[in-house]
Amino acid sequence: MGGHMICATERKMPNLLNETSGLMAFVRTVEAGSFSAAARNLNTTPSAVSKSVARLEKKIGARLFLRSTRALTLTQDGQIFFERVAPLLRDLDSSDEAIRSEVAPSGRLRISMPSELAPLLLPRLFTSFAADYPNLHLDIGLTDRFVDLIREDYDVALRAGNPAQGDLMVRHLADLPMAIVASPVFLEIWGNPATTEALSALPFARYTLGGVTQPLRLADETSFIPSGRIDCDSGAALIQAALGGLGAAYLLRCLVAKELEAGTLVAIAPGIALPRLPFNALHAFGRTVPLRVKLFCDFMVREASIVEKI
Repeated sequence: MGGHMICATERKMPNLLNETSGLMAFVRTVEAGSFSAAARNLNTTPSAVSKSVARLEKKIGARLFLRSTRALTLTQDGQIFFERVAPLLRDLDSSDEAIRSEVAPSGRLRISMPSELAPLLLPRLFTSFAADYPNLHLDIGLTDRFVDLIREDYDVALRAGNPAQGDLMVRHLADLPMAIVASPVFLEIWGNPATTEALSALPFARYTLGGVTQPLRLADETSFIPSGRIDCDSGAALIQAALGGLGAAYLLRCLVAKELEAGTLVAIAPGIALPRLPFNALHAFGRTVPLRVKLFCDFMVREASIVEKI
């Protein structure tokens, strides 16, 4: 069904050049979740948005939404159509910036970044980047969840880990070192492990994501699920559990740099090599990257190199 819809859409694409308002209404409705929210975004009425979408559906010969009094749900065809059209509209919206690259960037820059890395990245972002580009409106969301850039209307997302995001463009920023840490009291009780077997026998404050305990991965690509009675979904909680002697913790070294320097936490298992975690910027603009996004990524390359050395 989806494949047939794509073919039909491609045959009608020249006619869709006259349906810009319908395409914009459709994409904004998907992103905002309702006709009324899309209408506020487009500075028009819900009725006008609904009629534009209905006209678009008639033009392409496919139902894009399932409508009810309580909800508006994308059909399978609607999802396929959105995934193809939304990046095109974003490219079109940003094309003038690419041409006028000498003009100072302006408008909104919406960024998602991990909450744990925010204390390391936000100070310079606010004091340096924001000062250099006074016409930019910064909209920053802190979450460890992997946001849907197109549907949630983010310009760029910063994420640690290997990206598996389909057609998103990935800008590599740095490779951040990992560490296994524990309190001095914990070490007195459990000792400092010299082998992977001894390490896996230690109790850990475990990192959980969506209720699933995440494995501890080593540089030789082996891994194990740590044991322990403390499960946390944030690095801040893992640090506190390790400080309390409730377990060892496996996390980004930059997050515990102050504790390691103060001696309240100690890096353990020095003979076991740990991997580095890729730190990337992701966006959905294809090759036509808005100037505001390019400048932000350039800035983050410099800042990430500092975090990498912490």
